[in-house]
Order: sequence, then structure tokens, then C-alpha cells
Amino acid sequence: MNHLLKTILISGAIALPAVPALAALKTGQPAPDFSLKASHAGKETSFSLNDALKKGPVVVYFYPAAFTQGCNIEAHTFAENKEKFDAAHATIIGVSQDSIKRLNDFSADPNYCAGKFTVASDPEGKITKAYDLKARELTPGAKDTRGVELDHAFSERTTFVITPDHKIAATFSSADDGIKPADHVEKSLAIVEKLGAK
Repeated sequence: MNHLLKTILISGAIALPAVPALAALKTGQPAPDFSLKASHAGKETSFSLNDALKKGPVVVYFYPAAFTQGCNIEAHTFAENKEKFDAAHATIIGVSQDSIKRLNDFSADPNYCAGKFTVASDPEGKITKAYDLKARELTPGAKDTRGVELDHAFSERTTFVITPDHKIAATFSSADDGIKPADHVEKSLAIVEKLGAK
């Protein structure tokens, strides 16, 4: 086991996020409440998990960075399926360590969030840590798909479905489960639809 862990750690940036993902909060655990600065349709706002849970289940999805390949796909897929989440009385909130300025652009972009759901800024990674997730430091000079240099840590791609009683109904991570960004949407939608049918 020690040899395997050492191999994973040495194998570089792609494998590294798989190590902390094992610690993510699990099904049945209480979900830490949070309030964050956020962006919706290009405008700064705020997001409160406690307030959102009064309306129904909440899908909290952590992602590495706006305007990066997998995150672009994930946001676009959430936006395409927003009406289905609405029908299940579920709220979608994306959380990353991006600045509000980056998120204003991302939330309004018709190719990604398309103004359909809110994304929140966790610049110091406090909420990331509260959910037992860790962040990976960037390689100096790393750029997003627009060619803009990135300046923050990457939270691992992990999704939590939280029920109105503040409990985690499901947790899944790309690092642990090997699921693709768009699969986070499909899996979380199936869970909130099942919760809505009860």
C-alpha cells in the first residue's frame, strides 16, 4: 500500500488530486452551511446554502476553474439541464476558487453557465476545506482556454447532493469514481429527481 501511494504521488499532476478525494464528506454526514459572494448572469450576488435548502435539495458542485476544458463542459451541461433541476425543485451552485471578476464572465457566457445558475467564489478555499476537499496548486504560467493566466488553486471536481435537512444524500468525485464532468450533471439530476418523487 505504501508503495502504491508513493507511485500515485510521484506520477504527477493528473493523479495527485485522487489522493485527497478519499476524504470528501460522505453520504449521511451533515453538510456545512456556507454563504459566499457569487455571480449570476454576469452580476455579483450572494449565495446562502441555508436559504437555498428552504426551497428543496441543493447540488453543490466544486470544480477546478472557470474557462478550463472539463469545467466548461460541466457548466454547459448543467445549464442545458437547468429546467429539469427546476422541475425537481433543486438548486445548482458551482463553487471554485475563481475571483468574482472571472465568475461574472463565466456565469454570463452563453457557452457555459449561460446565465442559468449561480457560481460562487471561494478564493481562500475555506468552503473547499469544510467539505474535506483539498486544492492543487497551479503550475506557474498555466492558462485557461481563453489564454488568460490562472492565479488560484484548483479544487478537486466533486459534487454533493444535499437534502433540505442539511444532510448529504450523495457524493461523487471524478478523482475517486473516474466519472467525466458531464456525468456529474447526469448523476446529480437522477438523485434530485428521485428525492422529488418521494
